[in-house]
Amino acid sequence: MKSLEQADRVHLNAAEGWFGLGDLVSASDELEKITPAFRAHPAVLLMRCKIYQAAKKWGYLIEISQTLIEQLPKLAEAWIHRSYALHELNQTREAFDLLLPAAKKFPKLPVIPYNLACYACQLGKLEDAMKQIEQAIDLGGKKNDIRLDALEDPDLEPLWLQIGDL
Repeated sequence: MKSLEQADRVHLNAAEGWFGLGDLVSASDELEKITPAFRAHPAVLLMRCKIYQAAKKWGYLIEISQTLIEQLPKLAEAWIHRSYALHELNQTREAFDLLLPAAKKFPKLPVIPYNLACYACQLGKLEDAMKQIEQAIDLGGKKNDIRLDALEDPDLEPLWLQIGDL
């Protein structure tokens, strides 16, 4: 994949700045200033993913994430974004099924078993969900205590007592 030109990098950086300030419209406007040939660049698409997730534009997020998965199947963020959007659209079974292969592709990322635990829990697969959350906690280690997040995540509420005992 070709590198972004300097002017396009400036617009991408500006989009990231606006996004950081919570101004999704200005962030999106900056991306529109990128040369049309580079609007499908993975860095630009990832920024779009962040904007669409913050704006809760789930359909667009699925579409962009799928494009990224096809372009760069080793980009974990794309797999995570796609399943998260599907879950938000109440397509949790599909979110789980499509994220499951990512667990093997990215075995060291705790966010994947964490999200799988959320989806399994919402599907009523509490045993599977507990195994996934235990794996996420192990991967997160002591520096990143995932239990704290899990104990506040409404998707995992049916497991809160068990998670608290870990």
